[in-house]
Amino acid sequence: MNKTTALSLCAALGVATFAIPAVADEAIEIVTQAKAEFIDREGNALGTATLTESPHGVLIYLDLKGLPPAPKAIHIHSVGTCDDPEAGFVASTGHLNPDGKEHGLMNPDGPDGGDLPNLIVREDGTVQVEFFTTLASLTGAEGRPKILDEDTAAFVIHQNRDDHITQPIGGAGPRIACGVIKAE
Repeated sequence: MNKTTALSLCAALGVATFAIPAVADEAIEIVTQAKAEFIDREGNALGTATLTESPHGVLIYLDLKGLPPAPKAIHIHSVGTCDDPEAGFVASTGHLNPDGKEHGLMNPDGPDGGDLPNLIVREDGTVQVEFFTTLASLTGAEGRPKILDEDTAAFVIHQNRDDHITQPIGGAGPRIACGVIKAE
């Protein structure tokens, strides 16, 4: 191997050695987390939700107890307050929906940013479930509605299941539990 070829090879390997870590560094993203502590309309603690931001949505883990057994609707509401349990958590306002989309995961004109799948509450009143939503973001990534804005947001659990199409809330009925979403 001549001197020019050897120098070229060393230069190429040197560039590759430095280029690989640069590409790897670009792939690393800071994970954002949030948590919510749920209460019912009597102010009793029901459990928690843990939210983890990913590149394409939010992973949500719920660990709840003390709910009436049966399928229940759960949504993300646009204002992070649960200060009015006796009034049914109405201060949390409507769904996280800055784009004004129709409600419902099955709605051709929806879904809105607060729509989530129903919870299945066991006979003992517990829920342990992990699910993923691409409809919102903790930080507003990729243009999705931002959960952790100035007034944060809240989870609201309803008395009935969501049919995922009927307006305005899929027949979900009264609000029975609420959890303010806060950055960790």
